Amino acid sequence: MLRKRSQIRDYQEEARLFKSRAIVAFIGIVAMMGLLVTNLYNIQVNQFQDYKTRSNDNRIKVVPIAPNRGLIYDRNGKLLAENRPVFSLEITPEKIEDMEATIASLQQILTITPDQIERFQKERRQTRRFKSVPILTQLTPEQVAKFSVNQHKFPGVSVNAALKRHYPYGEVLTHVIGYVSRINDRDMQRLVREEKDANYQATRDIGKLGIERYYEDLLHGTAGYQEVEVNSRGRIIRTLKYVPPEPGKDIVLNLDIDLQLYIHDLLADRRGSAVVLDPKDNGVLAMVSSPSYDPNAFVHGISGKAYRALLNDKNRPLVNRATLGIYPPASTIKPFMAVAALQEGVITPNTTRNDPGYWRIPNSKTRPFRDWLPWGHGKVDIVKSIEESVDTFFYQVAYDMGIDRISNWMMMFGFGDYTGLDIREESKANMPTRDWKMARHRVPWYQGDTIPVGIGQGYWTATPMQIAKATSVLVNRGKRIAPHLLRATIVNGERFEKQELSELETYTYPPIEGVKEKYWDLAIEGMRLVNHGKKGTARRAFYNTEYVSAGKSGTAQVFGLGEDEKYNADEIAEHLRDHALFTGFAPIDDPEIVVTIVLENAGGGSSNGGPVVRQVFDHVLVEKKEAEK
Repeated sequence: MLRKRSQIRDYQEEARLFKSRAIVAFIGIVAMMGLLVTNLYNIQVNQFQDYKTRSNDNRIKVVPIAPNRGLIYDRNGKLLAENRPVFSLEITPEKIEDMEATIASLQQILTITPDQIERFQKERRQTRRFKSVPILTQLTPEQVAKFSVNQHKFPGVSVNAALKRHYPYGEVLTHVIGYVSRINDRDMQRLVREEKDANYQATRDIGKLGIERYYEDLLHGTAGYQEVEVNSRGRIIRTLKYVPPEPGKDIVLNLDIDLQLYIHDLLADRRGSAVVLDPKDNGVLAMVSSPSYDPNAFVHGISGKAYRALLNDKNRPLVNRATLGIYPPASTIKPFMAVAALQEGVITPNTTRNDPGYWRIPNSKTRPFRDWLPWGHGKVDIVKSIEESVDTFFYQVAYDMGIDRISNWMMMFGFGDYTGLDIREESKANMPTRDWKMARHRVPWYQGDTIPVGIGQGYWTATPMQIAKATSVLVNRGKRIAPHLLRATIVNGERFEKQELSELETYTYPPIEGVKEKYWDLAIEGMRLVNHGKKGTARRAFYNTEYVSAGKSGTAQVFGLGEDEKYNADEIAEHLRDHALFTGFAPIDDPEIVVTIVLENAGGGSSNGGPVVRQVFDHVLVEKKEAEK
């Protein structure tokens, strides 16, 4: 009996314990359910907008769309840079089971080089698996046909079309137009720095040189975008919104492509350059650098071997000689020196000097500075000294003016500074000063340093574009205008001339004021006699022309001769021979063109540069006008 009662008490105790545990568990469950409901409410109601935004960010993607690049025309409406459809062979890695086997099979029907495979593998590693990656670009119609016949054997491989830049005139315009090429890390860093990277998210190419680089913002346009719904793997399911891109502006250049082609053929791969300006506004009608190279190779990705060949070419085709070529300006500067000396009162229109064929610094025993004519020119004045290019006359002018006044005046003509041309590949060259020599050579300026500067030698260097600009300053009697390539832009078929473009507001500079009109006239008269005078240095080149022109030759020394040495072109290496320079304008009463020529290691400026300038004058002033009748 006692045992039974004990069992009943134990049962009752367990029941109470179970009941209390059940109550505690129930309360815990209710509390947890309350927390769960509260959290669900917080997520579904309070934080609804936040999670909706995050969800949409994962579900909806904004895909940028690249704009079509603006076209480039010459002044007569001829297309200089266009966008052509280009076919490429692309592989979608996600659809390929054995990539190596697929590439090997493709090589059996198409030529694929190791460099192309390496480039493909590199880009493949940087691209999502479901996106296609090009392995061959710029397919020919034959290649497209070959693959199309065998396409059923290659799931995941397809031929796709895209617009690519093309330059129909190739090497003729490379140093002017430039080219576009793939955006690299340095380009992207610059775009980020300039806060333009968002506009290039879908763009593969960017201007690298010339006009393409300088007017990149005009030509590129504004990217569009589309909002698309994607799945968890990032694949596009559907398009929700589409905003079209705004294409780049078409631009018109001052260039005359027919003239550019003509001069390119005249130079015929000789090392040299030519600049042709319209002196009325300094529009660049032609700018030729020879030799050149085909820019289309860079658009599609030039091979390392081909690029090294260009880099190692002794003729330096990569250099734009018109703006980066640095030469002693030689005697082409004598008309500018004449204006400066007349205005400074160093000489007068009636000043005459006797030229015995040499000149020596007064009261010194230094070796004499010799004239190009060993027996001298006799009695000469300023006009005759330009006509016959009398060195000794300008040695004395330089001695009397001093380097300070010379450099100040020549800088006003544009030497020693950028010309303002609207491409970035340009050198300041060097207009020497006392400070420059001290900074560069750590020695002071000596009186003897000034003398060769008087004939455009010594430390003085210039680019062909600088000489052409200085000639236009003379033609315009002190009016200074920057040479410029851009003529107009075209937006939606409407043409906007340069006066409306804010980018071109720096074309003009303050004029050279205070120079008497007769001083300009004397310098120009001297240049007229160079071409048409009885003793003009270029009279043979300009004999019997249908127009009256003006010019000035220059023969730039590449290396110095000793006192008793004589220059003999046949006995020295070709790369050490003198450069031939010539600058001129025509017709003299109402100039239409300024032409500056530099032919490297060609010899005398009058005998080699003059005939080329004559041919350009004839082409523009005679042949072209007769053809237009």
